[in-house]
Amino acid sequence: MPNKVTFITGGARSGKSAFAEKLALEIAGKRAYLATAQALDAEMVARIEHHRQRRGTAWDTYEEPLAIAELLKKLSGRYGVVLLDCLTLWLSNVMARSDEDSIVMARGDELVSAIRVFSGSCIIVSNEVGLGIVPDNSLARRFRDLAGFVNQRVAQAADEAYLLTSGIPLKIK
Repeated sequence: MPNKVTFITGGARSGKSAFAEKLALEIAGKRAYLATAQALDAEMVARIEHHRQRRGTAWDTYEEPLAIAELLKKLSGRYGVVLLDCLTLWLSNVMARSDEDSIVMARGDELVSAIRVFSGSCIIVSNEVGLGIVPDNSLARRFRDLAGFVNQRVAQAADEAYLLTSGIPLKIK
């Protein structure tokens, strides 16, 4: 199966996940959904359940907040498409466990390598966090900067990239 990488970014509630799922349903073969969210409060539990119900039974779901590069390697060749949702939640999970940007970026590079060698198609969803004002605290600025750097690396590795705004996809690559 050929390797095709699609990167989807946009703001919160822009329709990224629904668009990614629609693209994945157009690809033949088994589908895996790689979820990085953690159900740490009632509101997030409800969000996760909403996503599960929308996907239905057409997917095998893997919930992995940290080791997504490793999981992609294990899933390679077993699925026609893997949808990773979402890169920025994964980044926040990694950042919570490391204060060193070099370690975070190394994890991002490992992920890009795993995406490139995945046997099948990968669809990666990420938030665009750099369009607003400069955050007023160092942690938020660090997150924004690292998200921008990781997004750039994944987008460069992608065959196609889309920006979603108000539910409308714009192909940017």
